[in-house]
Amino acid sequence: MNGTILSGPRPTPWHLWLVGIVSLLWNAYGGYDYTMTNLRDPDYLAQFPTEMMMVIDTFPIWVTAAWALGVWGALAGSILLLLRSRFAFHAFAVSLLGLAASSAYQWTLDTPESMTGGLFTMMQIIIWVVAVLLLVYAARMRAARVLT
Repeated sequence: MNGTILSGPRPTPWHLWLVGIVSLLWNAYGGYDYTMTNLRDPDYLAQFPTEMMMVIDTFPIWVTAAWALGVWGALAGSILLLLRSRFAFHAFAVSLLGLAASSAYQWTLDTPESMTGGLFTMMQIIIWVVAVLLLVYAARMRAARVLT
C-alpha cells in the first residue's frame, strides 16, 4: 500500500449545483416541448411551421420512443445529478442514445424547407453539445467520487 486511504464521497462542489440547476431547467423545457407537441397543444404549436406536425406524424414508433428516451433520460439525469447519484451518468447516456437514434432518422428525411437551416439547425447543434457535455460532466463527477 502506498499509504493513501480511499475515503467516502467528496464534498459537493459549487459547480455541481450550477450545472444541475441549469440542466434541470434546460431539460424540463425539453419535457415541456415533448408533452405539448404530443398533446397537440394548439397555442404551443402555433409557433412552429404547420408542416412540422405532418413530419412528426410520419415518425415510426421507434423514433417517438427514442425521442422520449432522449427527453426523459436527460431530465432524469439532471435530477439524479442534483441528488449526487452515480446513475446520473447512465441516464445521460440513455438520453444521448435516444438523441442519436431520433436524430439519425430525422437526418434521413426529406424535410420541408421551412424546417431546415437557421434556427432548426442551430437548435440541433445546441441540443447535441449540451447532451454530450452533460454526459462528460457526469462521468467526471463520478470519477471524482462526487456522485455516489
